[in-house]
Amino acid sequence: MGHWEKLGLPSDFDGVVRLFPLPNLVMFPHVVQALHIFEPRYCELLSDAIETDNLITLSILEPGWESNYQYQPRISKVVCIGRIISHTPLGDGRHNILLAGLHRARIVEELDVDTSFRQARVEVLPEVPFDDDVQEEAARLELLRLFRIVLPAELSASSAFTELLSQNLSLSLLTDIVAYAVNLSTTVKYSLLAETRVERRYEILMDELTQLDKIGRAHV
Repeated sequence: MGHWEKLGLPSDFDGVVRLFPLPNLVMFPHVVQALHIFEPRYCELLSDAIETDNLITLSILEPGWESNYQYQPRISKVVCIGRIISHTPLGDGRHNILLAGLHRARIVEELDVDTSFRQARVEVLPEVPFDDDVQEEAARLELLRLFRIVLPAELSASSAFTELLSQNLSLSLLTDIVAYAVNLSTTVKYSLLAETRVERRYEILMDELTQLDKIGRAHV
């Protein structure tokens, strides 16, 4: 993947994160997301991040957020901590950034802060690996095979993405890439983000991709 993954979290990371809630974008570790930032509170968040640790944490707004968006609508507890790896100010108060996913985390508590953006204390969630190396390798190959079948057209045409898939990616990393890349519902994607067991993420994805494959075959 990218050199940014080797950086990890700062050595002095104390669990306090800046929250960037979005209604339908689930961020995963190991992937890079382009974001366009223009709301004043999130421009303040970006400025604060760039001046300190370059970390922004993406969270998901829970249903019903529309009526309370300008204040503090409810957000789901599991989030993804990301690192800014590219920042392009556009000169009119707007910004384009690339955010690289680093870790799953769970919100322990939201903090009472003076900033216009929300902050929380989180605990980083450790991965639960596959129990059996042989079974894990078989699962990795099967997931990769099915993913190639249902791969979105814009990604299958990307030489960089196909080159990425030719690498010997771990099952943990592969599940996150697949979960991010495939057109799944926000609910399913969030369940994959919240799931720390690699084996269970694999099982969920195999069920979802099998259904997508059946739908694709039915329309041929």
